[in-house]
Order: sequence, then structure tokens, then C-alpha cells
Amino acid sequence: MSFERITTEPGKMGGQPCIRGLRIPVATLVAMVADGMSIDEVAAALPDIETADVAEALHYAAAVLQDRLVPLFDPA
Repeated sequence: MSFERITTEPGKMGGQPCIRGLRIPVATLVAMVADGMSIDEVAAALPDIETADVAEALHYAAAVLQDRLVPLFDPA
């Protein structure tokens, strides 16, 4: 899967994945949905964001998690 709306720039937002070169991290959109907002509500709350941006952010997050093991607790 290709991600046309996700960009990374070393000098912008610490290089974290953002939407279309904007200073809006993918993680922000994913967190808003996780907090219970609909895709339409996220797009309405952030005027530069389109519903397709939110959908792609969710797909990107899912793809990243498929390739990584994220511990759910600290075994120490």
C-alpha cells in the first residue's frame, strides 16, 4: 500500500509522519479518532484536513503496527 498523503521531513515536526507536508502529525489524527471523534468530526475540527487524510492516517497506523511489536506492559 502506498501512502500519498503521509509525508516525513527531517526538519519538520522532528521527522514524524505528517499529513501532506502540514504540521499535523498522523498520531494527532489517530488519537482524535481513538478519543471517539468520527472521521468527519476530525476533518471539521482541523480546517486543513480532509476526510481522506484521516482515513489514510488510520491505514498508515495499522500498517506500521503490523510491522512492529509494541509491548503492552513493562515486564520489569
